[in-house]
Amino acid sequence: MIRILTRKFLEVLFFMLFITFISFLFIRLAPGDPVLTILNVDELSVSQEQVETLREEMGFNDPLLVQYGMWLLQFIQLDFGQSYTTGQPVMDVILRGLPATLELATGALLVMLFVSIPLGSLSALYKDSWIDQVSRTLSILGAAIPSFWLGLIFIDLFSVRLNWLPTMGRDGWATLILPSLTLGLAISSVYVRLLRSSLLDSLGQEFIRAARSRGLSEYRIFLVHALRHSLPPVITFFGVSLGSLIGGVVVIEVLFAYPGTGKLIVDAIRQRDYPLIQGYILMMAVIVFVVNTCVDLSYRYLNPEMKLKERENH
Repeated sequence: MIRILTRKFLEVLFFMLFITFISFLFIRLAPGDPVLTILNVDELSVSQEQVETLREEMGFNDPLLVQYGMWLLQFIQLDFGQSYTTGQPVMDVILRGLPATLELATGALLVMLFVSIPLGSLSALYKDSWIDQVSRTLSILGAAIPSFWLGLIFIDLFSVRLNWLPTMGRDGWATLILPSLTLGLAISSVYVRLLRSSLLDSLGQEFIRAARSRGLSEYRIFLVHALRHSLPPVITFFGVSLGSLIGGVVVIEVLFAYPGTGKLIVDAIRQRDYPLIQGYILMMAVIVFVVNTCVDLSYRYLNPEMKLKERENH
């Protein structure tokens, strides 16, 4: 375990350097000038001399490598800078929106679990039946429909026509239902098909036939043996698709005006708030690393074959 965590720590150091440099480079190369945003040139009369003075004070005239080195030095000191638009510390701004994003992501994952596990399991247990056909049809439709379009349908149906649920803001559990349902259904279609395929493969293994020969009930065989053997590929894919989930959260937060980090970063990009964008990218990179590390550790727990191989190697 210590060896695995040490290797992961070294990996994250290289990963952080790479992702911060690439993001820093592309942010600076994007069109737009944050100095003009800070000075509100659309509302105030600002001279070119004032623009150049502020640009020099903020270090924008330095080479990109020098700018990155200064930012990296601040990052090592756990100083992520201040937002250009609010003047507040970047981490304070991000941490204020992070709980809302985590709530939305958790709600979406719960929807995904409640949809994908029953549908995928029934589809595998009743292969080629009408249940299987309905499950596969729904998963194909879910994969084909964009999440923002599904969200618009839910807004029109449950808010405009039926007036059951609110569609904007974050004010209690009711405002979380539609965003979570939209994002959860959008990502569940892939897991339904993946779980079905993995279960079909597990149900055809020798250990399942051996369990049946010992007289175990089908219920116990499915839950204890087949389902557990089928989970590692699904969990591994979740680690790979975490970036898509984060991207989906951004889209859904903007659509439902949900005050999380997704909506925050869209506003930051529009306002050319470089420190806030950089801090958001770094925060998401850390979250992806932590989740993938947990996925790797859980994979070793759920798949005893990996433990045996590691013992044989040592």
